[in-house]
Amino acid sequence: MSRLVLTGMNLVAVGLLVFALYFPRHRRRDLVVAYLGVNVGVFAVASSLSSGTVGAGLGLGLFGVLSIIRLRSTELDQHEVAYYFSALALGILGPLSGTSVWTVAGLTGLILAVMYVGDHPRLLRRYRRHVMVLDTVLTDPVALTAHLEQQLGARVHAANVERIDLVNDTTVVDVRYSRPKATTGAARRPVETGATGATR
Repeated sequence: MSRLVLTGMNLVAVGLLVFALYFPRHRRRDLVVAYLGVNVGVFAVASSLSSGTVGAGLGLGLFGVLSIIRLRSTELDQHEVAYYFSALALGILGPLSGTSVWTVAGLTGLILAVMYVGDHPRLLRRYRRHVMVLDTVLTDPVALTAHLEQQLGARVHAANVERIDLVNDTTVVDVRYSRPKATTGAARRPVETGATGATR
């Protein structure tokens, strides 16, 4: 398979992933550089080292090594990790596949299609996750759920207590909830001073 064709396909694919899917939806410029750098860097290394005998092993090795890298400057959300591995997969797919250009194109399109659908703003848009700090100590699950539903004006599906501070009388809770259908057009925030939220 022509190396030039592979290079062009990879650049087009990562361009769509980053500039057509990720950035318009999440607007985080620093990760644009990270995704492009990971993709092109992995593509260059895989292209230079790939051969018929070591292709599969090299691909698994690159995935294994890069999967343990942790960027300690900022914490990545799960959707950002998904984009990270998609950029990595696109960089490895062409040089190490050893298959026809149509197979590579199909697998590339599959990755982009899954990311388009999986990260679409309309998919499960009523469901949210917040880490909230309550200015009261609540240890009873039923009372905690009722309190959170009153604060959020939504149905709470899960509430996991992360920390209880008896000195400052606070409770830190990871809450998963869904907004009512009538309020899907605008995000609801806690309306009382008894809770503050930070999205993760």
